[in-house]
Amino acid sequence: MNLETVREALARAEEADLAVFPEATLTRFGRGVADAAEPLDGPFVTGLAEAAREHGVAVVAGVFEPAGDGRVANTAVAVDATGRIAGSYRKIHLFDSFGARESELVAPGDDPVVVEVAGLRLGLVTCYDIRFPELTRELVDRGADAFAVIAAWGSGPMKEEHWVTLVKARAVENTTWTIAVGQAPNPAAGDGFGVGRSMLVDPMGVVRHDLGPGPAVQVGEIDPALTESVRRTLPSLEHRRLGVTRS
Repeated sequence: MNLETVREALARAEEADLAVFPEATLTRFGRGVADAAEPLDGPFVTGLAEAAREHGVAVVAGVFEPAGDGRVANTAVAVDATGRIAGSYRKIHLFDSFGARESELVAPGDDPVVVEVAGLRLGLVTCYDIRFPELTRELVDRGADAFAVIAAWGSGPMKEEHWVTLVKARAVENTTWTIAVGQAPNPAAGDGFGVGRSMLVDPMGVVRHDLGPGPAVQVGEIDPALTESVRRTLPSLEHRRLGVTRS
């Protein structure tokens, strides 16, 4: 059961203030997601909240909510260390690419979300969203000082390379710490979802941790002072000229 896996991971990271789990933590993608979907006051998120409270750690994880039209919302839920739901984000950009049709199963969200947990203003990003730099820029403009990117990244030619490149790019262009957590592959599932490669990337694009292709737990440190230092050296956010348009 995935909830038990979450509890085991939290027990292995007792010193952490924030734990980030992948997209589709509730259940793997597939035609059964509508049957597995739950409201945020359902048993799975309630279990996440209990685990967060027990371990004193904030949690971000991917779940599916009923969307009311036979589809689901692909939701990132953030729970603080007291077990309170701090916020939730419904994935905006749906993966209708590489032959997949996420929109057949998932109804899109329409609002970027920044939540306050573990002393961070955390911008929430889900999988295919990482290909759209305007989203992370909007999150920075809304005050995000770190990104939590959750994914069940599809495998395939160049896909792992895309994941690594895009995560680093979003960190560099926004000079923002980026926690990117990818579902590990499960060959027995045969669905092609998950390349692993969970990473912590600093505001200069340096990969501080790379967990590789398999399931893993790693505790890293986000240093706000480094963000300030990088932004003094590389004040690109201040150099934007949004009023300049092409004639």
